[in-house]
This record gives sequence, structure tokens and C-alpha cells, in this order.
Amino acid sequence: MTANEDQEMELEALRSIYEGDDRFKELSPTSFQFRIGDHEDSKAFLLDVSWPKTYPDTGPQMSLDAFFNNRLSTATKQYIVDKLQEQVEANLGTAMMYTLFEWAKENQETLMENHQPVTNALMLATNNDASPASGIKKKEKKEQLTKAQKRKLVGRTDNKGELPRGWDWVDVIKHLSKTGGKED
Repeated sequence: MTANEDQEMELEALRSIYEGDDRFKELSPTSFQFRIGDHEDSKAFLLDVSWPKTYPDTGPQMSLDAFFNNRLSTATKQYIVDKLQEQVEANLGTAMMYTLFEWAKENQETLMENHQPVTNALMLATNNDASPASGIKKKEKKEQLTKAQKRKLVGRTDNKGELPRGWDWVDVIKHLSKTGGKED
């Protein structure tokens, strides 16, 4: 079999195995993404894999450069790629995508054991601004009303500053429609 025939057969197998699985995404006939872990899991990562023309005789190119992986440190990404590369070398010459994906799922805890979530500089800046110890106090902006708006507001309220009963007839109608009328 030629490399293209092997690729076509493996592609067909991957499509049938991962049909309806939201963790697997086919970007092109030779490029795939597979998410290891759940979206909410801090130890989840997205593996990008693409096949060269000579795949499976040569290993696929793997990367963890997707935006989803921004919370992973560079050292963790390199460790994951190195361990996956060991699996690629053990499976050269055979269809290995399913094997790689399943191996990564089974060994997620091992791959992420030294994982320390990375916080972005943007997140650090926003957290520092919100802290009271930063020395900068934010003034709360009050809504500025025009003179016409103030006059209108005064015209609607009584001498105590309260709105008259039933001023918002939409709420009254909504309440009556939910409670219903008297039954005869």
C-alpha cells in the first residue's frame, strides 16, 4: 500500500470511531485536533496533529500551540510532546492516531502531574487594579441626568420621592395576566 492509501484508510477509520465525539475535530483530511479532558478541567489540553505526505512511514507533526492551551506552561507542553513523540517512534509504519489519542487520554494525569496553571499578564493586571491594596481608589460614576430628565422624574414622584401606585402599567397587566381573573 502507498502512503496515501494508508492515510485514506486511517482517515475513514477515525471518522467512524469519533463520529459525534466533540473532542475530535477534523480540520482537513490530513490535520486534526483532539481534546484530552473536559472543557472545564484545568488539566485539559488540545492536541493538534497533521500528517506529512509520507505518513505513517514518518511520524505526524504534533503541537500544543492552540489558544486553548494558553494556560499550560512551555515546559509542560514540551513534556507532553516529548512523551507523545516516544509513542510515535514505537508505532512508526502503522496507523497510530487512535493509539496516540487513547494513550494521551489514559495518561493525562501522568502528562499533567507537574502542571502549574499559567496566569496571563492581562489577568494579573486586572486583578491588581481591583485589589484595595493597590492604593488607587476607583470613583463610582453616578448616572448624570439632564435637566429635562430631572424635571420628568420630579413630575412622576410624590413629595416623598416615591412613584405613585400603578405607575408602571405594563407590570400591572403582566401580574394580572399571570394571576387570572375571578372565575364565575
